[in-house]
Amino acid sequence: MKKFSIAIGSDHAGFAYKQAIKALLLAEGHTVRDFGTDHENPPSDYPDYIRPVAEAVARGEFERGIVLGGSGNGEAMVANRVRGVRCGLCWNEQTAIWSRAHNDANCLAIGQRTISQEDALKIVRTWFATEFEGGRHIARLKKVDP
Repeated sequence: MKKFSIAIGSDHAGFAYKQAIKALLLAEGHTVRDFGTDHENPPSDYPDYIRPVAEAVARGEFERGIVLGGSGNGEAMVANRVRGVRCGLCWNEQTAIWSRAHNDANCLAIGQRTISQEDALKIVRTWFATEFEGGRHIARLKKVDP
C-alpha cells in the first residue's frame, strides 16, 4: 500500500478514535501530523481543529486528512467549506469506497459516537486502499469546484 502524508484532527468527542487511528496509521508507515485536540475534557470546539486540517490538505501540505467528532457531521461541514477539500462522512466500508472511488475524497470524517472503534479502523484501512476510478466521475467533480 502507498504511504501517505496525513493531517488528522478532532474535538473532544472524537479524541479516543483519533488516537487509535493515528496509532494504526503510524504503524502502517504513514506520516501523520496531529492538529489536536489533545484531550477529552473539557469540551472543545471542533472548528478550531478541523479547519486547520482541511486548510493544510487544500494547500497540498498533506495528501489526505481525517477529521473526527461525535457524529462527524459538523466536522465534514467545516472541512467542506475549504475550497479544494472533498470530505466524505463515512459510517461503513461501502461509504468509504464510494467516497474515494466516485468522489476522490481527500478528507475522511468519522463520528466516534456513531460506530464502533473496530469499524472506524476498517473504514480507515478501506479508504486508504481505495483508488479514484476517474472516468465518468471526473466531469462530475469538475462541477464541484468549477
